[in-house]
Amino acid sequence: MNEYKLYKCQICGDPYLGDDAPINCPYCGAKKHYFVDAHDYVNKFEQENNFSAEEKNNFKAALDIEIGNASFYKAAAEISTEDIHKWLFKALMKVESEHASIFSKHLKITKPALFDVEASTDGEVNLQESHRREQIAIVSYREFAETATSPRAKEVFSALVEIENDHLGLED
Repeated sequence: MNEYKLYKCQICGDPYLGDDAPINCPYCGAKKHYFVDAHDYVNKFEQENNFSAEEKNNFKAALDIEIGNASFYKAAAEISTEDIHKWLFKALMKVESEHASIFSKHLKITKPALFDVEASTDGEVNLQESHRREQIAIVSYREFAETATSPRAKEVFSALVEIENDHLGLED
């Protein structure tokens, strides 16, 4: 029998209790390899990261992407007529909002509020818009990871490329 213990996600910093680290973080979606035993956790939000001006600008751009996506998913969840779409978009809203929190913590700013955006009552139309948005995030974050000079910026953007790629595979 496995030992029940506390884990921490190195990407978002949220705790997880379980027999083993989850396959994906239930908060930010990071892959299992980003989990550590809570005793080994290093708070990368509080340590000195020495982000370059370009990395800070990339964090700001990523924050805008995540707030925009979370806002869209909120609207899509609220207007969807089918439960499966409501649930999918609500889950995506939570994950994208957590991503916004990650960038806000590194920028040492308050996370911006979600804003009103238009979404369709047609879940398939919203799913297509979701894919478009996720592809923009992937392209941006891949570029940001490649140009990052600090290990933390490279780690965060690389993890988010993996997570957003997972979102592209979501179907009804």
